[in-house]
Amino acid sequence: MSRLPPPILSHVCDLEVDLDPILEMGTGRAGHRRIVPIIGGRVEGPRLNGRILNLGADWQTVFADGMAELDTRYAIETDDGALIEIRNYGLRHGPPEVIAAIARGEEVDPSTYYMRTHARLETGDTRYAWVNGTLFVGNGARLAGKVVVSLFALE
Repeated sequence: MSRLPPPILSHVCDLEVDLDPILEMGTGRAGHRRIVPIIGGRVEGPRLNGRILNLGADWQTVFADGMAELDTRYAIETDDGALIEIRNYGLRHGPPEVIAAIARGEEVDPSTYYMRTHARLETGDTRYAWVNGTLFVGNGARLAGKVVVSLFALE
């Protein structure tokens, strides 16, 4: 059997997700739980442009080794009025001193830690129906008061 070609990634957009302060839930079944409210932001790129709506959150679990499991759900309104739901699941981990600097809100070089996601987008707007049948992956960074993610279609 011949090997299939590797998937192609094409840049769809960059997400700049504005966050409210973290709501600490305490220790749950699997680790430390917290909710990070998503309050807005921008979407800009070759295939999607718009604003992130003031709704949704990241329901995080932080494990004993410091790895954060990211589980977000929020919505985008495109510049031409379509509503697109985004569900983004990811992992963030790195050296303890780097993760501690991120937690303090310091600017940290994203190459010093791992923050990757996979996303599903969904809409009823026929102009963007292509998102319903596409898988997405992302590269992310945590900044003070926001997260940035470059989102790529898995072609």
